[in-house]
Amino acid sequence: MSRTSLPLVEISGTPRERGRQYGEQARERVQRSLTYYAEAFGHASGLSWEQVVRRAARWAGPSKAFAPELVEEMEGIAEGAGVGFLDVLALNARGEIIYDTTFSAMEADGCTSFALMGEATGDGHVYAGQNWDWREGVSGTLMVLRVVQPGRPTVVMHVEAGQVGRQGANSAGIALNANGLGGRFDDSVGVPQTLIRRRVLDSGNLSAALETLTGTKAHIASNALVTHQAGFAIDLETTPGAVGWMYPAHGLLVHGNHYQAFVPPQLAAHYRPSAADSLVRVPRAEGGLRTVREASGTDEARKRIRAAMSDHLGFPESLCTHPDPGQPAVKRWATLLSSCVDLTTGDYLIAAGTPCDHEYERLPWNLYDGPHGDARI
Repeated sequence: MSRTSLPLVEISGTPRERGRQYGEQARERVQRSLTYYAEAFGHASGLSWEQVVRRAARWAGPSKAFAPELVEEMEGIAEGAGVGFLDVLALNARGEIIYDTTFSAMEADGCTSFALMGEATGDGHVYAGQNWDWREGVSGTLMVLRVVQPGRPTVVMHVEAGQVGRQGANSAGIALNANGLGGRFDDSVGVPQTLIRRRVLDSGNLSAALETLTGTKAHIASNALVTHQAGFAIDLETTPGAVGWMYPAHGLLVHGNHYQAFVPPQLAAHYRPSAADSLVRVPRAEGGLRTVREASGTDEARKRIRAAMSDHLGFPESLCTHPDPGQPAVKRWATLLSSCVDLTTGDYLIAAGTPCDHEYERLPWNLYDGPHGDARI
């Protein structure tokens, strides 16, 4: 079975045990994360890492109230990696910290997410995935994490080292792909996205996953595309205020980094997309992914998905994003990886870099090797 070139980390046991295992296995990458964000935050704001960490402390209370077991896991990561708890909390709240007015020059994540239902695929399978676009300097911190946890589904995610959640899928047949949306709301403190996303992936059924997204007071706006192995997908544009939603059309759903279901009333009067290239990426992904319907089998379907996500219109800020040499190194963007999860077979595929020049590699773990994994719809 092929293996991705990204590090693979598997953890199990109690929250503290899982965290320690995580921190010990990913110690070097956690240190890389801290080094990169110290430079990036300093470049954007002039703050030292110590000042950033002190600001991160404001998310300790909301995080513990929302998911005490994940705070324990973060404490374990800090112990295993030999760093401070607030260092790890800052890595998990880095998106929220960026939205402080001090960081007005630092953008949030890009991404283009998709869901394909059986009616839109030549092999009848259900697929979910995305191109994850963020700072090129983070590429050396990426890893794939498998979490085996008592009483909950087994989760497979791709994350930045030190984070407890980002994008992935679980043994209950639920996939989560996420995109930044932009826009400042108010000064109230909400739950960091990494914890919300992990709680979604910890869900044993679709209703619980959606309840997390619709019922949690998030700190920042973020898009969540949830796909289920039964052939169902819904996109939720979550904000600290209202939530908007949309469903697939003809079995296909694509979302970028602009509001597509609605524009929150707090932003409506002066709304502008946080990433103008998102207006290009979404229709280009839709056009390419429509061809998956014509695939003669699973191998061809996956090749067509990779080709669609390799589009270069608008290069370098295209669907497949490449670093712009005209930008300072600390600010350069790239597609860090492209993911494609086959929720029908349980195969989790990752292109570790831009999909135009990296093949999809199959992880050595099948999604359904774990609790809930024998449940077929």
